[in-house]
Amino acid sequence: MTDTIATDVLVIGSGIAGCVAALTLAESGLDVILLSAGAQMDDGNTALAQGGIVYQGVDDTPEEMARDIFTAGGEVNYPRAVRHLCRKGPEILRAVFLEKLALPFARAEHGEYDLTREGGHARPRILYSADFTGRVIMDGLLKAVGQSPNIRVMTGMTAIDLLTTHHHSTALEIRYQITNQCVGAYVLENSTGEVRRFLADYTVLATGGVGQIYLNTTNSQASLGSGLAMAYRAGAVLRNLEYVQFHPTALFHRGPRKFLISEAVRGEGAKLINHNGRAFLADYDPRADLAPRDIVTRAIVDEMLKTGEDFVFLDVADHVHQDLAKRFPTIHQKCLECGVNMTKEPIPVVPAAHYFCGGILVDLRGRTTIERLYAGGECACTGVHGANRLASTSLLEGLVWGHAIGQDIAARIRRGTHLLSRKLKASIPGWKLLGDRHNEDPVLISQDWATIKHTMWNYVGIKRTTPRLRRAFDDLRDLDKRLHSFYKETLISKPLVDLFHGCLTAYIITTAALRNTQSKGCHFRVDA
Repeated sequence: MTDTIATDVLVIGSGIAGCVAALTLAESGLDVILLSAGAQMDDGNTALAQGGIVYQGVDDTPEEMARDIFTAGGEVNYPRAVRHLCRKGPEILRAVFLEKLALPFARAEHGEYDLTREGGHARPRILYSADFTGRVIMDGLLKAVGQSPNIRVMTGMTAIDLLTTHHHSTALEIRYQITNQCVGAYVLENSTGEVRRFLADYTVLATGGVGQIYLNTTNSQASLGSGLAMAYRAGAVLRNLEYVQFHPTALFHRGPRKFLISEAVRGEGAKLINHNGRAFLADYDPRADLAPRDIVTRAIVDEMLKTGEDFVFLDVADHVHQDLAKRFPTIHQKCLECGVNMTKEPIPVVPAAHYFCGGILVDLRGRTTIERLYAGGECACTGVHGANRLASTSLLEGLVWGHAIGQDIAARIRRGTHLLSRKLKASIPGWKLLGDRHNEDPVLISQDWATIKHTMWNYVGIKRTTPRLRRAFDDLRDLDKRLHSFYKETLISKPLVDLFHGCLTAYIITTAALRNTQSKGCHFRVDA
């Protein structure tokens, strides 16, 4: 592999947004490189999605869907983005997932798609495939990507930094230009430790969420905010960083990733109960178990504080009259592995960090505030989710914006007016080794991660106060400074890059949470 790799479009991240963008670009005849930091393309969050993807209910309207999104998002949503998702989403889903990829979503008795309902939705409008909807979507996307001659898939590749004209160009006439342009990225090949320079006319960030900066999360190991950290360093505008959604029902068990108990289980009738066996959600909200996630999450925390217990229960057996092993096979099997038979006994559950509602600010085409840089999926902030994501809208958002990114870049390249000049490419230097000391200590890295995760969980978690946030700000600022120094003298490696990105992500999220004194949605300020 050469030190410099050139392509029309570099897509960093291989979940739903990255794959859809790559496929859309490839269909236009463009050369696309699709990078995954994991050993496999499906190591991210998309494959873990259980519940479903928003489609269109019987007698449903875009206006009704929009109302549900606004209600869940605390009216902090961007109206144009919400209307765009509600109008275009079902149409794009039908064209890409139902017609082109023919994904096997569940069907009802007479062959029509079986639509389910989740918390915050006024009616059933969600397509699903048992409790492994994300797995079905990723399988379809992986097959299509594998069959495309225009997509080069490269796994085990960790992006370190975005290449921009303001930060990296050595040509003065380019550095003095007002507009900052992204021209690719420095990327670490995990297996060899070599850093490659990827040059591209356009770059797409689709790196996923931030859950791994928290002690308890349903997210994959790769979800540590790398795209957010790189965009921040490059000077992109970020938005709504304080809105981190916690899923109310993760299986209470030991492990690096908490197993999600889909909201679809409550959509089918399951009820949350305390250790006395009493259903308690109606005490907190008239919608009870189908209230938006932030309300349900805080209710569980309050109930745990009242009883002094570490978890509550989700009673499926007494309230869902279906073949549970058939309707929720993945959940059923995982519970059995942990010693819980959900057909006969309630499931112990606890909240966990689940979805990042903020991110890199983008428009309806996925363009960021840096020229030639796009973002889609969970690392982007379209404004759709506002202060709290409505269930099952994230997969649809990833699809819609991934599709828009592909179409917009293809149109710009066809016009031929936004291609990188030979002079600009030549002005971007190769990777400069910052440090060459072999002083990476796994114990120190593990301890730093423990500091980040416990700080975020205890101080920037479900319930926040000014003193907690200030403590988190001070602690993370000091850690970030130490890591900067360590980073400059130590030989580059994936554990070090991940730690650097995770710490910076935690720091900028904490800063945003400290600045926003208004309690809204996922950002719940006890002292507001």
